Amino acid sequence: MDYGNYKSRVKIPKENPLYAKQSDFVLKMINKMVEDSFNSGNKQIILDTNIRGEFPLDNINKLAAPLIESWAATVFGNVAQLSDNEFSLINIEVGANRTDLADVILQFKRTNEEQVNPSYITGNVDIKSTADTIKNSGKGPNITSFAKIRTAYLEDPDFIFVILSIKYHPYSETNPVTGMAKGVIDLHDFTSYDFKYLSERDFSINPALGTGQIQIKDIHYVDVTPRTTWELVQVLDQKYINSTKRTFENWIEEAIKRKWIK
Repeated sequence: MDYGNYKSRVKIPKENPLYAKQSDFVLKMINKMVEDSFNSGNKQIILDTNIRGEFPLDNINKLAAPLIESWAATVFGNVAQLSDNEFSLINIEVGANRTDLADVILQFKRTNEEQVNPSYITGNVDIKSTADTIKNSGKGPNITSFAKIRTAYLEDPDFIFVILSIKYHPYSETNPVTGMAKGVIDLHDFTSYDFKYLSERDFSINPALGTGQIQIKDIHYVDVTPRTTWELVQVLDQKYINSTKRTFENWIEEAIKRKWIK
């Protein structure tokens, strides 16, 4: 990214040298909590109704998405309630509204022999879902706006933003007791990664909405590229400028407005 005459004025985020290890720890804990829940049999969301016939599965993705977010929040919340749990998870917060960057915020407390004082690590989790019965369902989701994510990394160079994508199979059953329709959202696979390390070719910026929406091309098949926060910010800036109808002058306007430059 060439910032031209503004190069000396661009604010450069500097991350903690331990960032990579902290990110890896957060991903491992998230994966283990979800995997343990799957293995224990807690991998279905049951929707009992008072209607006869088949449970309507058209547009099930619109119903399933917030339910799966709540399912994940419940899994993490149950762990956080256990003192001295094996995941070092001490607190969980659910996003207040749909415009929040994260659906769930996890706080971990780590202590080891080398540390006199414990370290605290926060993982911001964006939960996405994909129905295996709907072609391209959730395959290329919007993540957040360019301006919002860029500002987040500038304000906190150690911002850990995890994409947790869960696949599910929806189907209809009849409740044997009531004879009424029952919908089942069967969770069967998941993947997670740190957005900061998402490879350049795996995401783009759609300029149609606001300052542009970050879009992942195929959420379940991505490559990761180790990079610093500053390197990610430059990738974001270049993709913004390369997106349709955007120019360097547009970037300058946003940079001044959001105080990305001195």
